[in-house]
Amino acid sequence: MAVEVKVPVLPESVTEATVLAWHKKEGDFVNRDENLVDLETEKVVLEVPAPVNGLIEKLLKKDGDVVSGDELLAIIEPKAASEAPAAAAAESSMEEQAATSRQDADLSPAVSRLVAENKLTPEDITGTGRGGRLTKEDVLGFLESRKSPPTAPAAATPVQADAGAPGARNERREPMSRIRSTIARRLKDAQNSAAMLTSFNDVNLQAVMDLRKKYREKFEEKYGVRLGLMSFFVKASVAGLKRFPVVNASMDGSDIIYHDYCDIGIAAASPRGLVVPIIRDAETKSFAQIEIEISDLGGKAREGKLAMDELVGGTFTITNGGVFGSMLSTPILNPPQSGILGMHRIEQRPVAENGDVVIRPMMYIALTYDHRIIDGAEAVRFLVTVKESLEDPARLLLQV
Repeated sequence: MAVEVKVPVLPESVTEATVLAWHKKEGDFVNRDENLVDLETEKVVLEVPAPVNGLIEKLLKKDGDVVSGDELLAIIEPKAASEAPAAAAAESSMEEQAATSRQDADLSPAVSRLVAENKLTPEDITGTGRGGRLTKEDVLGFLESRKSPPTAPAAATPVQADAGAPGARNERREPMSRIRSTIARRLKDAQNSAAMLTSFNDVNLQAVMDLRKKYREKFEEKYGVRLGLMSFFVKASVAGLKRFPVVNASMDGSDIIYHDYCDIGIAAASPRGLVVPIIRDAETKSFAQIEIEISDLGGKAREGKLAMDELVGGTFTITNGGVFGSMLSTPILNPPQSGILGMHRIEQRPVAENGDVVIRPMMYIALTYDHRIIDGAEAVRFLVTVKESLEDPARLLLQV
């Protein structure tokens, strides 16, 4: 009996998805749990695995189609692996060869499948990921470029300038991805609905730097993860949120919802755009637990592997423009949250200490807040709490 493959049940906040890429075609053999198709939602890319071994009898949707939860995607005729056609077996062997032909590139499973299915040579594709690594978008873009037939130049037609030649005025139009479209809509909604105001301060990170230098090796040896700056900022933010709960609150109509937990979102760049994975119950976690989660979530963000429940919710957000060289910025709220902390680059600057001028690692920090429910005094004092916690990290241990 034929088996139906349907769109997974989508979370309440997500109503539809877009068919991003099929990894099999009609007549292909597919193994159970092998990824059949990628679906792009507002937040993440979902992989839909095959429920059984068998031959793909029919694909009911094509790339670019918009689908909703429980909608039919494909029909599979169940068959044992031993019944797979010889062509399918040969294709499987080719996929294995392609997946191992470029070990130094460390291809992800999704990229490996695309390369194998389209009989591509990874070395022919320019990678835009970290360290030149191939991403799914690189492969899809390469395939799209091959679809455009070359135009033979007519003898009487003047030679046109190359796209990269000086003076060339080329344009290209691309539709927004669903994730990018959602980012644009949500940020514009925040501008339209919230009364956003930003306060600034600067922080001397000498004590944090000294602490990291002193315990870096022991920390990494014990916990298997490096001691970064972000855990200090998460803990300092938690201290501020506990002291000023309204910064951790959100608006719902005419009500203010106060949260007695701190779910801290860490804004991160990914190949598909900005994502904000959440560290749940940050107030209960140690520096090591926070660093491990940040490392894990960051890796998933780069690979496009974040699950929906890792992105939904959050009561406060931290964004670090400093990793890209930002000196100062005014971050935009992540609705329905009422506060977001912006970190910036660290600079050695002269400061006055006990009547002397000394050079210290300084960072500007910014708090954008919703002035509808947070008064300026609360916002400024929150930022001062973060500053004091970072300049004297013992406060974080003693909670004073």
